[in-house]
Amino acid sequence: MKYRTQYFALLLIGFSAHAFAQATAAASTTVTIVTPIGITKSVDMVFGNIAAAPTPGTVVLGTNGVRTPNGGVTLPASAGTVTAASFAVTGSGSYTYTITLPASPITLSGTTDGVTVGAFVSNPAPTGTLSAGTQTVNVGATLIIPASTAADTYKNTSGLRVTVNYN
Repeated sequence: MKYRTQYFALLLIGFSAHAFAQATAAASTTVTIVTPIGITKSVDMVFGNIAAAPTPGTVVLGTNGVRTPNGGVTLPASAGTVTAASFAVTGSGSYTYTITLPASPITLSGTTDGVTVGAFVSNPAPTGTLSAGTQTVNVGATLIIPASTAADTYKNTSGLRVTVNYN
């Protein structure tokens, strides 16, 4: 009988240890849904009037809309319309976001092949911060003009693509 009592006591201890080996806790679950980030074009990029020469050249268009000629190009007194591209970014509050510009040059269609726009820059760069859910991003670039480029209006109809993403 003595052994049965000890066995029974050990059996109870074994069950008791298993009964108290589990615990449960609960955590609350929360999510904050933010306004999706968006971008819309406000102003197209326009380099204005440029005179080509027998030698190649470039025109750098700053994010502020100021042009700087280099090499075989000149800027006539009649500048025409000159604007850096401008985009309106919208989203939530004062979130930050990254700005992605084209990595490769964009080819412009016209009479002469090889007219391209590249070396894109933005202001702000490479990130922006929304103020009350909005910010303007201006984009400039470098126009490459081959030697003896024919007079024409050169254009890229597929557009300059700028991408924004929340950080």
